[in-house]
Amino acid sequence: MYLLGYDIGSSSVKASIIDANTGNCLASDFSPKTEMEIIAKKPGWAEQNPDSWWTNLKAATASVLNASGININDIKAIGISYQMHGLVIVDKDYNVLRPSIIWCDSRAIPYGNDAFEKIGQEKCLSHLLNSPGNFTAAKLKWVKENEPDIYKKIYKIMLPGDYIALKLTGQACTTASGLSEGIMWDFTNNSVASFLLEYFGFDSSFMPDIVPTFAVQGYVTSNASNELGIPKGIPVAYRAGDQPNNAFSLNVLNPGEIAATAGTSGVVYGISNEIKYDQQSRVNTFAHVNHKNDSPRLGVLLCINGTGITNSWLRKNAGFKDSSYDEMNLAAEKINPGCDGLVILPFGNGAERMLQNKNIGCQIGNLNFNLHNNNHLLRAGQEGIVFAFHYGMEIMKNTGINPSIIRAGKANMFLSPIFRNSLAAITNATIELYNTDGSQGAARGAGVGAGIYKSFEEAFSGLKKLEVISPDNKLGNTLKDVYSSWIEYLNKFLK
Repeated sequence: MYLLGYDIGSSSVKASIIDANTGNCLASDFSPKTEMEIIAKKPGWAEQNPDSWWTNLKAATASVLNASGININDIKAIGISYQMHGLVIVDKDYNVLRPSIIWCDSRAIPYGNDAFEKIGQEKCLSHLLNSPGNFTAAKLKWVKENEPDIYKKIYKIMLPGDYIALKLTGQACTTASGLSEGIMWDFTNNSVASFLLEYFGFDSSFMPDIVPTFAVQGYVTSNASNELGIPKGIPVAYRAGDQPNNAFSLNVLNPGEIAATAGTSGVVYGISNEIKYDQQSRVNTFAHVNHKNDSPRLGVLLCINGTGITNSWLRKNAGFKDSSYDEMNLAAEKINPGCDGLVILPFGNGAERMLQNKNIGCQIGNLNFNLHNNNHLLRAGQEGIVFAFHYGMEIMKNTGINPSIIRAGKANMFLSPIFRNSLAAITNATIELYNTDGSQGAARGAGVGAGIYKSFEEAFSGLKKLEVISPDNKLGNTLKDVYSSWIEYLNKFLK
């Protein structure tokens, strides 16, 4: 008996097959092998074609089916994880009307800020737990104002995972957790935020049906079966945004527990049972995957847009195009902590929520032509990412999130000794790395939603701790001084 999980990222689409009986991952792969294209027609814009997600999902599916050698008739459930905050719009025939405006696109900031002011900060924060900001609802307002001919054709709006579920099942639906990610869920009334839809002038019929996060949400259609090479009728039994799902994949479900990721973007995601929010909406609060009206489980999310993409840019443009990331890490390790004064602000991937939606760009400071080389750039990039994490986590403390342990999958930036050792040192938190990722978490979630697992504990029987990184006090003391210089440089761009 097997479970199939998908993770629809902005860099790639990953698929994994889990043996439901043992909890072990039998095969995992991703597509494309180079990063998926992000279309940026103007500064601050970021779009992707939803059909490219489906094309890469098919390729990843074919790979894991071939590698695992399983009997496809024994696949009993499918789960979906997806990049949060994106907007997909379709007509009555479920044709996509325009490329998806994805999470790191910043064009909608003025519309979200205007709603925050006109509706009232207190009402937005108490009902939505966030400013409308640059999230899905504000992105739809941009379409309404700037592409009225396309807007008139809208039948349903969706998050990226809702679109993939539609392709699999033929049914348009979403979740309360997903709506909260789009800032369209009213936590006071436990319903769609009708006051926000009315303010933006949206037709309520645009909203898909709401289904539970863990439940049978539809079944694989004949068309999807033919395209993917899997049997018709497999239930899709779980979907969640990538960060709630990442926390779930690490068995982070209870108040006080923390999960982190460091892919294209970086995230720290902490669980709370209290309805709290940052007054400036620099960190955001969403319904976690196990949230219930009578038993709140809220995910407080810190997002840094420019994380792995900073490292990727340096690889392409700092003389390391033909090097692996492991080789880059070795080059960076030749440089002492602090990089001889060189600092990098890794904010070149759009407006940053924790900077109050300012788009200050990536900045390189204190560069000395006679002292610094490419290796300094590599280390300063990683340290800048670490400092951005620490900066945001200091904000999170105001919402009651103060981690002593951070759980993460052993992947992406957490493969870098510089990154993980520096993060542990500057935050004074122990980092635990596990043998999981988003697609494996989605597969386990499907097992819960389909009733194959009777409890969360049973779903995580195959989760294994791979490595523990304890804080290095000496490194921490060094980095605190460097961090002070980094903050001083950052403040020049926040005035």
